[in-house]
Amino acid sequence: MSAARDRLRAALQADRAANARYPKSRFVLGWLRRCQRWQGSRRPLGRAIYLAHAAGYKLVTEWIMGIEIPPTTRVEPGLRLRHGIGVVVNPATVIGRNVMLRHGVTLGNRRTPHDCPVIEDDVELGVGAVVIGAITVGRGARIGPYAVVVKDVPAGGVVRSPRSELVTES
Repeated sequence: MSAARDRLRAALQADRAANARYPKSRFVLGWLRRCQRWQGSRRPLGRAIYLAHAAGYKLVTEWIMGIEIPPTTRVEPGLRLRHGIGVVVNPATVIGRNVMLRHGVTLGNRRTPHDCPVIEDDVELGVGAVVIGAITVGRGARIGPYAVVVKDVPAGGVVRSPRSELVTES
């Protein structure tokens, strides 16, 4: 068995374990991994399999489920998707091991298509968090709900959005 197939199998097992109670997340990540398995194939059959998988993946996950994690994104094993609707990830983003993405998270570019974040291992991103630009979110960092991150976050750092305030009373 090839090293690539071994890596795929390990990633699938880690993703399944990380999303044990979330069948929708397991479905999305399983399909993502299968697309990644065939992505670099130079053989005509492998290329055809990739194109079929990628087209189906895009149709179902993006257009129907509202989850955008392109197959070309580098995603390490153990990604946890919690209520993944509205998750948008730029293909040039790098996602480490055991990262949690909650619904509405955006990981993307700031100026150029490849100006994207690196999310290190064991990071948690809250509902609606936005991380943009060529920045690094360090290992074990926590990004709170609706936080907008445009600068590096150190390992173990915690970022939160400003607290809500009452503007008018009736």
